Amino acid sequence: MSAHRFKDKVVIVTGAAQGIGRGVALQVAAEGGTVLAVDRADIVEEVVAEIEKGGGTAAAFRADLETFAGAQAMVAECLARFRRVDVLINNVGGTIWAKPYEHYEEAQIEAEIRRSLFPTLWSCRAALPFMVRKKRGVIVNVSSVATRGVHRVPYSAAKGGVNALTASLAMEHTRNGIRINATAPGGTDAPPRRVPRNASKAKPNARDTAWYQGVVDQTVDSSLMHRYGTIDEQVAPILFLASDDASYITGTVVPVGGGDLG
Repeated sequence: MSAHRFKDKVVIVTGAAQGIGRGVALQVAAEGGTVLAVDRADIVEEVVAEIEKGGGTAAAFRADLETFAGAQAMVAECLARFRRVDVLINNVGGTIWAKPYEHYEEAQIEAEIRRSLFPTLWSCRAALPFMVRKKRGVIVNVSSVATRGVHRVPYSAAKGGVNALTASLAMEHTRNGIRINATAPGGTDAPPRRVPRNASKAKPNARDTAWYQGVVDQTVDSSLMHRYGTIDEQVAPILFLASDDASYITGTVVPVGGGDLG
């Protein structure tokens, strides 16, 4: 293994402003990669400033990846600025609401699917033409072990879709020299989100709190280690799959949930 696994590589990291995505962007840069850090929140600029302060090369791009236009603009920006895309790490997604399925509204179900499935679908679709032409490339999707979980059925369905598209795209594109894998994080300790997924200003009531606690309890109970992971513990397998260290791995979803297989 090399401390410079991403030297001379251009890596797009989506959802790079916070949490796992931020950790991935910082570590790719620390290992010599050129990073296009993508998010729809303007605080992604701070991640780029941190990379540049450490001597790395990065640029920020704001895009709504729930739309194909946003994903196309992201790839176009990467090609215009850096001339290529070697690695795409799709990290956008996350539960917006936590509640039993019968309590979800129609619009909430659609919002969960748009948030946790479509950014990966659109970003893969936008990046693949370039990778196919070059006959090389790597895609790592961030899924979830919550494909089996309580109080977030639409999110579970979306991440099940991520798993399916990962396997199917790998079957299509291994012949084009493109490896496509995913990690499936379990519960992960992270700082409070500066930009929340649910923009509602309403304070959670006792029922909402109990429903969310149900998610936490089930996540911990399902893990053989009975704890949440750290951001670093999620970043490491993502970077492994994105690097040449994983050159003989494709079409695989790696559970990273302390023994919870999802």
